[in-house]
Amino acid sequence: MKSVFEGAKRIVVKVGSSLVTNQGQGLDVGALDAWATQIASIRKMGMEVVLVSSGAVAEGMKRLGWKRRPHAVHELQAAAAVGQMGLVQVYESCFSRYGILTSQVLLTHDDLADRTRYLNARSTLKTLLKLDVVPIINENDTVVTDEIKFGDNDTLGALVTNLIEADVFVILTDQEGLYTADPRKNPDASLLHFGEAGDAALESMAGGAGSDIGRGGMMTKVQAAKRAARSGAHTVIASGHEKEVLVRLAKGEIIGTHLRAATMSLVARKQWLADHLQVRGEIMLDEGAAKALKSEGKSLLPIGVVQVSGEFGRGELVRCLDPEGAEIARGFSNYSAIEARKIMRHASSEIEAILGYVDEPELIHRDNLVLL
Repeated sequence: MKSVFEGAKRIVVKVGSSLVTNQGQGLDVGALDAWATQIASIRKMGMEVVLVSSGAVAEGMKRLGWKRRPHAVHELQAAAAVGQMGLVQVYESCFSRYGILTSQVLLTHDDLADRTRYLNARSTLKTLLKLDVVPIINENDTVVTDEIKFGDNDTLGALVTNLIEADVFVILTDQEGLYTADPRKNPDASLLHFGEAGDAALESMAGGAGSDIGRGGMMTKVQAAKRAARSGAHTVIASGHEKEVLVRLAKGEIIGTHLRAATMSLVARKQWLADHLQVRGEIMLDEGAAKALKSEGKSLLPIGVVQVSGEFGRGELVRCLDPEGAEIARGFSNYSAIEARKIMRHASSEIEAILGYVDEPELIHRDNLVLL
């Protein structure tokens, strides 16, 4: 079978705590430099990269002199606050050797559960990629509670993969990949090279957490692959100890376990849009806009809107109607109903003058729109 990297343009890479902290003994500067070197190489191959990195809590534990990971949320928050400083500082220094700008993005589950904050995070990350910046993402451990924390960076990485519509999610760990059984208990266990994300059999193969430093085990990685597949992204679970693992994967080498998504990304996303039940409003289009959507695959611009009905907020689902009132599409609006009424029949270049700001030039981007 072929590598899931074939044709990939945007990838999310997650590195676990054991790979950046030398098994919890503070940050391994050499390891972080190696990740920066590899990411710099695959960017030259034309790929956009988002890095989800563990290590803040472990680095904070080291700086605070703690030997065991605390269970109390406020202690985890304190460790993260201390450790995040060192983590970002080292990454920035390593990437700067290649003339690459980095950014720190801290997220909580609430950021991705709330539609407006989801869109804000998505827009910010996509803008950073356009600016040729490498976003370095971590859970915002300084403010999480038991109710909102992701629980592990595997889950966070999968949600970020969905968020930016990445092609491949790479989970780097201290294991070679997913085995047919726990190799620590079963000598007959063999490495699974290929599988389908979401296959129930994969969860029965997965074991528990692998270390005291990180939170996730192989089970969270299998579940993360299932999440990533919802937006059509493939997942690779591989050992971060493999030499030049990212570069070799990017070149098409089969390393670790490759879990394919059953549905292509664009199809998966648009199927999700079509099945979304909470339609909040309606937008009537002129003939030109209706044709642009139906026949030309274009985004919906405010100039093509003649009427806005309902009360909806930014990021909520709306119906798009042709001049006869027939629903031809639905999608997520970049502007609220109030804003849409102000900018309809106006060119995108006039949005800032009318509203005082501009979020997006389109009312609904074609990636967030499905034809019916």
